[in-house]
Amino acid sequence: MNDFAGLRALVTGGASGIGRATADLLAARGARVAVLDLDPSAVPAPLVALRADVGDDTAVRTAVRHAADALGGLDVLVNNAGIGAQGTVEDNDDAEWRHVFDVNVLGMVRTARACLPHLRRSAHPAIVNTCSIAATAGLPRRALYSATKGAVYSLTLAMAADHVHEGIRVNCVNPGTADTPWIGRLLDAAPDPAAERAALEARQPTGRLVSAAEVAGAIAYLASPLSGATTGTALAVDGGMQGLRPRPAADR
Repeated sequence: MNDFAGLRALVTGGASGIGRATADLLAARGARVAVLDLDPSAVPAPLVALRADVGDDTAVRTAVRHAADALGGLDVLVNNAGIGAQGTVEDNDDAEWRHVFDVNVLGMVRTARACLPHLRRSAHPAIVNTCSIAATAGLPRRALYSATKGAVYSLTLAMAADHVHEGIRVNCVNPGTADTPWIGRLLDAAPDPAAERAALEARQPTGRLVSAAEVAGAIAYLASPLSGATTGTALAVDGGMQGLRPRPAADR
C-alpha cells in the first residue's frame, strides 16, 4: 500500500513506542518521515532524526523548520510526544501538574502552531493527536494524566473546527493500555509486575494490551488522504474498553 507516496510527515516522540511504530509504518507506505524526539539517536535512515523538547517553543520551531527543509514541506503532523503520571488528585504537587500539562497539552500546541504554515501549503494536510482512553473513561490513579488527555480530546475537536475550512483535517486516536516502554517501566516498578500486567490486560475486553503497531495503524488511517472526509473524530484503539461490557467468563 502506498497511499502516502509523495507525502511528508513529522512524528513527535517518534524514537520509540507508538511514535516509532507510526514513523516506520508511514515510511513503509510511501511517506518521507522526520522524527522529533528528546533522544533520536537510535532512529535509523531514511527517517530524518531531529532532537527537540516539545516543552521548548524555540526548539520546536527550529526542529519543524529543519523537518520542512529536509523533506521539502510537510503534509502530516503526528502529535505523539507525551509523558505519563500516576496518582489521585492529591498525589502530585502543582509543579508536576504544570509539567505534565506543559508536555502533553502545550507540547501539541507548540508543534501544531509551528507546523500550520507548512500544512496550509499541502494538498492533503492532516494532524493526528495521540490521546487516550483516559480522556473518556475514569481510570484509577490517573487523575493528572487523564486531565491532560481530556484536554487533548477537546483540543482536537476545537482545532478540527478552526481549520476545517482550510482543508486541514484534525483527529485523534484513543489507545487503551498499550504495550509501550512507559508501561514497561510502570510494570517494572510494581511490587508484583506479573500481577499488575494481568490486571491491566483483564480490564480490556480482548484480554491483552494494545500493541504499538495497532495504534500506528489507526494513526495511519486517520492521516491518509483516503480518509479525506474524516475530521474531528476520536478513534478508539482500546480492545473494546470504552464501549463493551462483556459478561465474565463464568457467565458466558
